[in-house]
Amino acid sequence: MRTTLRTSKVAVAFAVIAALTVAGCGDDGDKGPKPAGSGEPATGVELPKLNGEKVEVAAVWSGEEQKNFVKVLDEFEKRTGASVTFVPAQDPIVNFLGTKIAGGSPPDVALLPQPGAIQQAVQRKWAKPVGAEAKAELAKNYSAGWQKIGQVGGEQYGVYYKAANKSLVWYNNAVFENAGATEPKTWKEFLATAETISASGVTPVSVAGADGWTLTDWFENIYLSQAGPEKYDQLAQHKLKWTDASVTQALTSLAELFGKPELIAGGADGALQTEFPVSVTQTFTGGAEPKGAMVFEGDFVGVNIGQTKAKMGIDAKVFPFPAVGPEPPVVTGGDAAVALKDSKGAQALLTFLASPDAARIQAEAGGFVSPNKSLDLAAYPNDVQRDIAKALIDSGDDFRFDMSDQMPQSFGGTPGKGFWKTLQDFLKNPKDIAGTQAKLEADAAKAYKS
Repeated sequence: MRTTLRTSKVAVAFAVIAALTVAGCGDDGDKGPKPAGSGEPATGVELPKLNGEKVEVAAVWSGEEQKNFVKVLDEFEKRTGASVTFVPAQDPIVNFLGTKIAGGSPPDVALLPQPGAIQQAVQRKWAKPVGAEAKAELAKNYSAGWQKIGQVGGEQYGVYYKAANKSLVWYNNAVFENAGATEPKTWKEFLATAETISASGVTPVSVAGADGWTLTDWFENIYLSQAGPEKYDQLAQHKLKWTDASVTQALTSLAELFGKPELIAGGADGALQTEFPVSVTQTFTGGAEPKGAMVFEGDFVGVNIGQTKAKMGIDAKVFPFPAVGPEPPVVTGGDAAVALKDSKGAQALLTFLASPDAARIQAEAGGFVSPNKSLDLAAYPNDVQRDIAKALIDSGDDFRFDMSDQMPQSFGGTPGKGFWKTLQDFLKNPKDIAGTQAKLEADAAKAYKS
């Protein structure tokens, strides 16, 4: 699904994040009332009494993220009297759900991480349209753009409960201070900063190569900034071939980092064995001598930082992904709740997840950003996360959604295959740009044709 371009005001808004972290606002910082997004504080969404009705919810979440979401489900249970079970799903979730549905036991609701997955669920006649109560909550609390991403053929199927800004670089402040490094604004400056940190005795960049989705995010940020939004949309829809010169240029830029294993924690081999949570925690443990000084990923990194002793805004700081081309990139992602059963419980949960009541619970736990404009920003635990959320809300409908999430899941969202696997191979051998492009094009052509 095509989305619109983030304007320069969004880049400015995200630049504020870096300024705030330099000011040293910590985890226990100001939690007093802050101006809410553009909506009014909630007084409480009305939910039906479900009297013990069983509701199953599936999502590809684990660890702290799952734990925090279960807090939301616990509140839903208290308000409705339902009995809710969280079902851990595996990637790709469409395949997981297909198995459950074939066995006659689909969950009531699934959290789908890709617009393409929503479309597949509709095409396979799994998904049920959003009911009137949930639609009313969406209309009250969400911009038109966030509603539209959850639509297929003009019908509302998805409720985007969770959003992500996937254009952030988090760093160990002690390492930067010891090395005399400053926050880079351009890709050239980023590489120079990495060299400065390396010279100080710390490996500069932690890469979660075991999780292919993080590598696609690296590529997408570079490509959006360098090639621009029009080509980004064309490539996402396979209206532009992966053998295009713009892809060559983006991979060449990415190889400037991946081609120097001394700049990556554990080198390429180590990175390919590093899963996302570890890529974060190893950046913020070990004091001034961690395994990596910087880690790239979205606002949800905050969940994993919370598993260390690092304090947000003091020990752990953040800057926007550096500009590779004329403008810095801002890529967003998100998870949409979709009903898979015609049950009262499923629709009630969609209504709850569309409300600021649900968003507030997980926002307070940290590592979470909501596209719900009615959520009071004071719910976020620190100024870093508060301003990431504010920038998302202030952007309105001006955003670019994660490219791989818009693709057929067989190409853009399957571990060990397609986009994910080819970029893992590229991390191992970044000199083979032409071979990487040929493989990407062959896999994409097959996926889009089917």
